[in-house]
Amino acid sequence: MASELRKIKAGIVGIIGRPNVGKSTLLNQILKARISIVTPKPQTTRVPILGILSEPDYQIVFMDTPGMLDKTKYELHKQMVKSIDTIIRDSDLILFMVPPRDPGDIENMIIERLKNNSRKSILLINKVDTVKKEEVLPLIDMYSKKYDFIEIIPISASKGDGIDRVISAIIKSLPEGEPLYSDDVLSDRTERFFVAEIIREKIFLFYGEEIPYSTAVEIDEWREEEKLIYIKAIIYVEKSSQKAVIIGQKGAKIKNVGISARKDIENFLKKKVYLDLWVKQREGWRQDRAFLKEIGYIS
Repeated sequence: MASELRKIKAGIVGIIGRPNVGKSTLLNQILKARISIVTPKPQTTRVPILGILSEPDYQIVFMDTPGMLDKTKYELHKQMVKSIDTIIRDSDLILFMVPPRDPGDIENMIIERLKNNSRKSILLINKVDTVKKEEVLPLIDMYSKKYDFIEIIPISASKGDGIDRVISAIIKSLPEGEPLYSDDVLSDRTERFFVAEIIREKIFLFYGEEIPYSTAVEIDEWREEEKLIYIKAIIYVEKSSQKAVIIGQKGAKIKNVGISARKDIENFLKKKVYLDLWVKQREGWRQDRAFLKEIGYIS
């Protein structure tokens, strides 16, 4: 007689909230691995990133989403909001992250979406280490009147405070079933995807306000040689003036990006890397559906 498949607590958990609320930081803390890029700038995540936490009695499949936007200026933004709506609809459970202040338009928009989809949700009030304790209780009361959350948990994702309580609350709320992935899988994304994300993270960290939002990164060539991996990456910009800024005087800025990215990529791939960065102009790429599909921003 065939042995029964292992039954555990298993399901898909979407992490949603406004830009820069700490969703990627939370995911990295839970997985104890850096799979989502984290920068001080909002709207860093552009596509949902899947991360998997596997233990003997449970498997949680997390979807880290882009920050919810109240205005969608580009096709890229529309696709980002569309991906959030899909995850709200398809997840077994939603982790809704909010900053430690009164709900704004974006929080109210998300609550409406939760109501429309009758989603089970846990509210996480993040960055509570930045406010006084007595300021958190009125927020819990305010949010509990807006939606019937399973639990409301104050956390500090950057410090790891409250993470164990979050995992316990998730496990309690997930259905019983078979594992969705093998125990050794951390993400369904490819190495190429994460390498492009590392380069994009450096662009967010090394350049001013506007430049990072006008750039996209594509891995054009990946060649595994005996002692190293040769990676050619293209950084796309929208204007020739942006290209000049990215490259910098005598190529100094792009060189710094390359040095910093290469270190992180080698650490990630556990192998020597030759990183070859190119900058190309592609006007209006954020509005170009075919290009967004080509670089993986639209599935």
